[in-house]
Amino acid sequence: MTEDDVTLDTQALRVLAHPMRLALLNRLRREGPSTARQLARHFELDPGAASYHLRRLAAGGLIEEDTERGTRRDRWWRALHPASQHDPARRGGPDGRAYTQAVALAAAETLRRAAAQTVPAMPDTWFAVSAFSDFSVQVTPDELAALKDELYAVVDRYRRREPSPGAESAVVQFQAFPAHPDAGR
Repeated sequence: MTEDDVTLDTQALRVLAHPMRLALLNRLRREGPSTARQLARHFELDPGAASYHLRRLAAGGLIEEDTERGTRRDRWWRALHPASQHDPARRGGPDGRAYTQAVALAAAETLRRAAAQTVPAMPDTWFAVSAFSDFSVQVTPDELAALKDELYAVVDRYRRREPSPGAESAVVQFQAFPAHPDAGR
């Protein structure tokens, strides 16, 4: 986690418990400022619904209006933080579970869009170094926590460095959870 990232409080967890809000926030983080109309077109949403979700994200302190762009009729929005952090060990409960469920649904939608749009159009050089994998490991809760921390550290190292010439934005998804919902009971 970099110093610019945000640790989600209860209010932000509630706002982000909706998969579309999470998707809108992630798009603003990856692609930069945008209007409700542009985001609605990208996500095949009604512009009014996109505006509503953007206002909720702003009320949760996750985005703000970019007043240097656009007009009163055409409002631009920007993300306030490059990434969010949620640690279920510190803030679980119903809000944490709802947010985690929204993260899983948004990740599934990102993967669906990659399968439908990105993979077919991806240049060979990028396709050759991409990864679409899942692994099964036998671990205890403590071991899974250690694995998660190690992987986060690797991603953090790449996020903190200056991009190399020719660098492009890449999506790195990471999920770690028990394969069976009743594990450990």
